[in-house]
Amino acid sequence: MMGRKNLGIQRRKEIIISFYEVSRKIGLENASIAKLAQHMDISKGLVLHYFKNRDELLIGLNEYILEQHLRVFTSEKNEALSSKEEVEVFIENLFARAWNEYFDDGVFYSCYALIYRIPEFKESFKSYLQQLHQVLQEKLKTALDNDVIKNENLNEVTEVIFALIDGAYYYLGMFDESGSIYREKVNLYVKHSLGLLDFRS
Repeated sequence: MMGRKNLGIQRRKEIIISFYEVSRKIGLENASIAKLAQHMDISKGLVLHYFKNRDELLIGLNEYILEQHLRVFTSEKNEALSSKEEVEVFIENLFARAWNEYFDDGVFYSCYALIYRIPEFKESFKSYLQQLHQVLQEKLKTALDNDVIKNENLNEVTEVIFALIDGAYYYLGMFDESGSIYREKVNLYVKHSLGLLDFRS
């Protein structure tokens, strides 16, 4: 029984990843169960065996994006925040649109738009953002525990930095990443984020 359960989980993940690939190629609004089945060369019935409808599949897609998003925060190069330099690199990476290595912006923002139409999706997305907040706060706490910073108001600092990251990511998408304007804006956001941290001298 356990083997069949694991196989089912694996199959669901394969379907979600394929749904992501179809959405990236033709847009989430155009990605249907029929087109997904065609992409995977399977029947619609098999997809519906694992996902009762498209909304359930969308929630699975959102959870997949969350996994990819979390990888930016938890990648090996960001693990240890034991010096001021490591904190600075960590914050800079969060504003460097490193997310693009893990998921497509078009799919991400199409998912976000669904929170206004599907209540379950809003709850899924809310949970996703709360987890990202928690991971960011845990990262900053490692800097506190290592006596790199002395902020006691990590909840507040996390909230403001996350809001800067979220807003900046959306806005920076309008500019050429290789341009000077883009770099100036990133430097500004990084400067103010680091300014919220009380580094030990």
